[in-house]
Amino acid sequence: MSTNDIPLDKAELLAVVLEAFLYGFSLFMFGGTIWALSSQRSTLQVNRKMLAVACSLLLFSTVHLVIDIIRVMEGFILLPSTYPGGRISYFSDVSHWTFVAKNYVYAAQTLLGDGVVLYRCYAVWQSKLVMILPALLWCAVGVTGFSCPYTESLTKQGGVFEESLSRWITSFWTSSLATNIVTTLMLAYRIWYVDRNATNLCDHRKSELRPILLIIIDAGTIYSLTLFAALICYVNKSNGQIVVVDMIMPIISITFYMVIIRVGLANRANHLVHTNLGHTSPGNSLVGDRRSRVHPPLNKLDDGHHSWMSPTSPVSSKQNRQSEVRFDGIKEEVSQSSSVNV
Repeated sequence: MSTNDIPLDKAELLAVVLEAFLYGFSLFMFGGTIWALSSQRSTLQVNRKMLAVACSLLLFSTVHLVIDIIRVMEGFILLPSTYPGGRISYFSDVSHWTFVAKNYVYAAQTLLGDGVVLYRCYAVWQSKLVMILPALLWCAVGVTGFSCPYTESLTKQGGVFEESLSRWITSFWTSSLATNIVTTLMLAYRIWYVDRNATNLCDHRKSELRPILLIIIDAGTIYSLTLFAALICYVNKSNGQIVVVDMIMPIISITFYMVIIRVGLANRANHLVHTNLGHTSPGNSLVGDRRSRVHPPLNKLDDGHHSWMSPTSPVSSKQNRQSEVRFDGIKEEVSQSSSVNV
């Protein structure tokens, strides 16, 4: 630790304060996520997978924060006078049950968050071959993530920067960062490609996937920058990594909620559009417009699964086909006089 580094005990205190602040914001986002998943849908239409993920992320974040509060209470109030070496020694003890437990929870949260991005990536690509590299990186996240707290439980001295532990932690953050960057780029590229082709087919159609594309990029960027900051702090043996790591827990939840809420808003907006169109007079109806019959807009909503259309070259005008690439949150379909490949 350099002379300009933040003291360990102050880093622990600052970490729990910032984590609690972000946790409060994630609670607000969780409420929005529940609304997005359940609004205007019956019980059978709710996307149960995404609902289970949202609740699991909240549970992990809550458990992690509770453990951090216990650590701060023990380190500053309950144990500093009785623990050998005082509170600095207490916070330096990586084999203490609170430190090991919180990192098991952190590993589970990371594995779940990265797994969701992996699922979304597969949903839009629909190719097992394309997913080989992301899947291998995700497995590396799981192995290194759970190896870290296990190694910590066996480390009796040397602290969090001890060499045997350092290898696992560095590998964990590197693999998690690589997984997030690769899957986010793959996901963003696929959505951009599908949206561009759909826009070319449907003249003057306003892009409905662009806002979702931007929020996916934003979420991936926020998470990647946080992981990168944690990795840099750790490589430089700075106690600042404690602050960043504790902030990552609610950030994982927030980035997940961001996407679901944005998709839910798009779902609601399209529902209102179709409601208004349903009250349009026949003479002014888009259905009655010749261009709309040839190039209908990509805005048909369904039961909590988002479909992206991937157009290719046109064929016989008598053929009428549909193609979908599934995603969580919304469903869009296009029916046109062209063959469609995904």
